[in-house]
Amino acid sequence: MRPLLSVVVPAYDAEPYLARALDSLTGFGPEVEVLVVDDGSTDGTAALARGYVDRHPGGVRLLRKPNGGHGSAINAGLDHARGTYVRVLDADDWLDRDALRALLDALRDAVADDREVDLLVTNVVYEKVGRRRATVVRFRGALPRGRVLTWDRTRPFAQRQYLMMHALTYRTAVLREVGLRLPEHTFYVDSLYALLPLHRVRTLQYLDVDLYRYLIGRPDQSVQEVVMLRRLDQQLRVNRLMLDHVSRTPVAQPRLERYLLHYTAIICAVSSVLLVRAGTPEALAERDLLWARLRAADPALYRRVRWSALGQLSNLPGRAGRRVSVLAYRVARRAIGFS
Repeated sequence: MRPLLSVVVPAYDAEPYLARALDSLTGFGPEVEVLVVDDGSTDGTAALARGYVDRHPGGVRLLRKPNGGHGSAINAGLDHARGTYVRVLDADDWLDRDALRALLDALRDAVADDREVDLLVTNVVYEKVGRRRATVVRFRGALPRGRVLTWDRTRPFAQRQYLMMHALTYRTAVLREVGLRLPEHTFYVDSLYALLPLHRVRTLQYLDVDLYRYLIGRPDQSVQEVVMLRRLDQQLRVNRLMLDHVSRTPVAQPRLERYLLHYTAIICAVSSVLLVRAGTPEALAERDLLWARLRAADPALYRRVRWSALGQLSNLPGRAGRRVSVLAYRVARRAIGFS
């Protein structure tokens, strides 16, 4: 029996928290395939995962590979995924089991009715270390709930709404048709995973269930500002790849095009503010170069992104303007629990 859903779990030195992730995925029978990708861990990650393989034969598989980074581990998982649908669960996060049952119901209905739903969108819950209240990112307003849509039935996304990797369950064939390959030894590739396949997505469905539980607050986490500042080169690499894709990939659906510009503006704003936050003359020059390259390569895209509300807010002139840009960025991070 072909699995209904493959869940790729990239894992590097994940021994302290991997069990929670796998406990949220096991016990659903042959419909769910779990692929743990041990990305060259130096701790007991592989041994822990092997215990789940032994207890859930056929349901949990362990793939071992040399360290290549988050994107490399996702690539390996996608290469081996057998499910009709696929999603990614980072090893330090987990899924809500009731919400996963609802997702499986929707996938089962889509397959039974021979409906090719290319993308299912679910909510993301930010669980902050040390806080009792979680923050939920929902897509109400932008995506009508509970029915299969085409892009022309979507509505404008709010400024803080975007289709992050953790919200997405793709039809596996879509990712293979676009030939998705994420760069190795690079953080922040989840932005590419969430953007590059969308031009091939014809149909989507929003399930208003709180599926993904995203744990934030560890000091070494890649989304912590101090860590992002150390990895600015990787953020910029991902940003440039996104801009290149949006510039070169024709899109026929105006509302999808509007969304792609919205998401691109968000990532460009993050890059710009981080470069301002770095504060060095070299970083400020790099910010100007980011925009100058875009203007030279695609003047129309430059105008639409640079002069969007986010583009303007992240590029306010002068020292005072830079302070306002950083303050706005920090307020936005705080609103979803990152700070």
